[in-house]
Amino acid sequence: MTQAYCVKCRKKVDIANPKEVKLKNGRPAVKGTCPKCGTNVFRIGKA
Repeated sequence: MTQAYCVKCRKKVDIANPKEVKLKNGRPAVKGTCPKCGTNVFRIGKA
């Protein structure tokens, strides 16, 4: 499972509902939510 840093919880969490997205410059990224607080989390790179 992919992890990202949650700013609200101040720690790395597993991404809930991960979605692969592409940035403007063509790089892959993963977008989702924090399972504990529901904040949006984001990580650059493939899932």
